[in-house]
Amino acid sequence: MVLLGIDPHKDTHTVVAVDPTGRQLDQTTVAARSHGHAELLGWARQRWPEARLWAVEDCRHVTGRLEGDLLAAGERVVRVPPRLMAGARQAVRTQGKSDPIDALAVARAALREPDLPAAGHDQASWEVKLLVDHREHLIAERTRTINRLRWHLHQLDPDLEHAARRLPGSDLDRIVAWLDGAPASVQVGICTELAATIQTLTTRIDQLTGDLRTRVDRLAPNLLDLPGCGVLTAAKLIAETAGVARFRSEACFAMHAGVAPVPVSSGRTDRHRLCRGGNRQLNSAVHRIAITQLRIAGPGQTYYRRRRAQGDGTGEAVRALKRRITRAVYQQLKLAEQRQRSPSPVAA
Repeated sequence: MVLLGIDPHKDTHTVVAVDPTGRQLDQTTVAARSHGHAELLGWARQRWPEARLWAVEDCRHVTGRLEGDLLAAGERVVRVPPRLMAGARQAVRTQGKSDPIDALAVARAALREPDLPAAGHDQASWEVKLLVDHREHLIAERTRTINRLRWHLHQLDPDLEHAARRLPGSDLDRIVAWLDGAPASVQVGICTELAATIQTLTTRIDQLTGDLRTRVDRLAPNLLDLPGCGVLTAAKLIAETAGVARFRSEACFAMHAGVAPVPVSSGRTDRHRLCRGGNRQLNSAVHRIAITQLRIAGPGQTYYRRRRAQGDGTGEAVRALKRRITRAVYQQLKLAEQRQRSPSPVAA
């Protein structure tokens, strides 16, 4: 089997082919367009007509079209986390950094890790990710706009600026009414424009929240049954998982989420520490569920207290709870996937 490592960029993709021992066979660079992907497929099939495996650095905002073209052509594709490339790049004899060196590191990292998640067609989760990211960007833009509005309001009326601390909300209407009655000036006009922008962004954010709620109800409604998992957290889980079928087991999913325990034992000491790797967005979603479960009565709070009673510290108990939550998330996603695949029952 020949393994082809790909270093993706917005304009070009550099590919290095290696044999099962990691020895470089050949390399090429193609345009990051559909015609370049077709050229790449023709090059690989002509050189190695037998079994091939493509290893792509996991950055879906750049490799989405490439993965889609390869999968549509019947090729097998795996995703290599960028953190795995550091060790592979340091192991080569050639120093420095270039696209061929990075592509070779991707290929050798894939050889070293045989259980990498496979890429697959999952348009639904990709659309959820686009909506989640777009909503977060709008929220960040609204926060910046609110901060600018508060600065101008403080210069116009310090008492009015204190009310703006609770934006967005009902206080926005009071601020707009005050601006309408204030003497016309450049600063008042800027404040009026900023207030209108905040209202527009808030309306769009609410629309995106409703859209995400509809998609979560269709794709994985059972996620909402987990204590502490709301609509936005469930959407984040679906978006960052990108198809639970690509993970070989629940342990692989936990490693991808960065909640698998890292052993730090030595001699008579038997300990584990928190993993700092993995998908940090997915880890953040699991962490929100864990923190919420600590505040409400339920199995999560009971488990946390039991771990503390056994001598675990706060961090260790939270880490164990996140690992337990990840197991439940994986099971719910698998169940949702099975429901999507099974035909709907026909009424007798």
